[in-house]
Amino acid sequence: MTDDDRVFKALADPTRRFLLDLLFARDGQTQSELEAELEMSRFGVAKHLKVLEEAGLVLTRRVGREKRHHLNPVPIRLIHDRWIDKFSEPRVAALTDLKAQLETEE
Repeated sequence: MTDDDRVFKALADPTRRFLLDLLFARDGQTQSELEAELEMSRFGVAKHLKVLEEAGLVLTRRVGREKRHHLNPVPIRLIHDRWIDKFSEPRVAALTDLKAQLETEE
C-alpha cells in the first residue's frame, strides 16, 4: 500500500475525519480526551487512531505517562498538491484572466 493509499483510506472514514477535526481544534489530546467526544469503545478509538498514525496524519508523543496525539497536516497537503491543485489552477487562472479582461472593457 502506498502512502497516498493510506491517507485516502484514513480519510474515507467519517469517524477518523472527526478525530482529525478534534485535533485541529485542540492539538495534543490524549486518547481518553478524544474518546469523550465519541460514542465508541476505547478499543474502537484506538483502532481508528492507529490507522491515522499509519497514514502519518497523527503523530504521537509521550508526556510522562500520557500519550498525546498531534495532527500532522503534511500528508493532506501532499494529496492536495498532487490531486487537487493541478486541476484547479487552470480554472482559477481562467477566471482571473476573464475578470481582468472584463474590467479593462469598462
